[in-house]
Amino acid sequence: MAGPLRAAPVPVEGRAERDDGTTIRTPPTRAVVLVTVAATVVTLTLGAATGTAVLLLGLLVFLPAFAAALCTPRQTALVSAWVSVLVIVPVALSEERLTDRVILALFALGFGALAVYGSWLRITREEALVRLRSTAAAMQRQILRPLPLLTDDVLVDGVYEPVQQDKLVGGDIYDVAATPWGTRVLIGDVQGKGLAAIGMAIDVVGAFREAAHREPTVTALVDSLEAAVVRHNRYAEQRGEPERFVTAVVLGVDAGTETQLVTCGHIPPYLLHEGAVTAVGGGTEHAPLGLADLVDEPRTVSWFPFPAGATLLLCTDGLTEARSPTGTFYPLEARLADRVDITAGQLTHALVDDVHAFAEGAQQDDLAVLAVRRSPHRISSTSTSAPLGTAPAA
Repeated sequence: MAGPLRAAPVPVEGRAERDDGTTIRTPPTRAVVLVTVAATVVTLTLGAATGTAVLLLGLLVFLPAFAAALCTPRQTALVSAWVSVLVIVPVALSEERLTDRVILALFALGFGALAVYGSWLRITREEALVRLRSTAAAMQRQILRPLPLLTDDVLVDGVYEPVQQDKLVGGDIYDVAATPWGTRVLIGDVQGKGLAAIGMAIDVVGAFREAAHREPTVTALVDSLEAAVVRHNRYAEQRGEPERFVTAVVLGVDAGTETQLVTCGHIPPYLLHEGAVTAVGGGTEHAPLGLADLVDEPRTVSWFPFPAGATLLLCTDGLTEARSPTGTFYPLEARLADRVDITAGQLTHALVDDVHAFAEGAQQDDLAVLAVRRSPHRISSTSTSAPLGTAPAA
């Protein structure tokens, strides 16, 4: 069966575009011609003024090198051909020694050919990098869904910034799932950095997406995440890699007036409502995912009011542990007090901009900030906040 039809790429001035869709920005050919002509005019003018036109023409041999660094191979070949003609013709007509003229001519031709090859090599590598970043961006969209996310219960908006921007994906994770028992929200932070941390992040997000629709209770959902981390660590141990744990917060929001929360060694959420900022779930933290065997107490659910129109702020330690140049930690709760009445999207972006200014652009860790806005029309007037584990009546 034939594949889907695809329009042929349209050449655009200032871009080098290939059949695979990769695009590399290059100067427009008109600008290349103008610069080449200008360099030639300047050289000839100086040569005429000093009486060394033939000697100065040799300086034009280096012009293709600049073209190779900025232009397409075709543009570089055009510049190289122009320079070769300008150098070889006057040199051939000059009265210099034959050996010198031949060497200069060969040098011009060889340097031009090397410039074209260098331009082709640069474009090839840049296209490979573009394809790699496109693949990474597509992978990020599968691992971490683009925000905002909307369910019947909440609107979730936020910002995600890995500390290594070229990787696009880091050790911080989040996800939202609309299930028969309400909306489940996850935010977490994998211990460590690098590809191993990303591998753990993929496993945890995958386990959440599967278990959120299978497990009727939030505690059972968290147990599934724990099992996923343990399995990942078992495989890592077989490969000689270090074990890792994951801090996480899992929310369960339904049509009731209260919301369920399980905190696994993570920063507790902040509730913003009617001009007040309140930390919720304090004192009910449990062991991070992967470390449940080290404690005797099972993980339990905490309940807290989540009124209509209120906002929950979830974040990772990339926000709370950001430091100013003097070593002061970012005062999150104080900064939230000034931003209790703005939208979810404005809240998270304002906080991220503020922490960047506070740290003077020195981002020390992955950063994930989510604002969970309760739908003002979702709370049932007859609901008594039945646990999420209770399936809706048929």
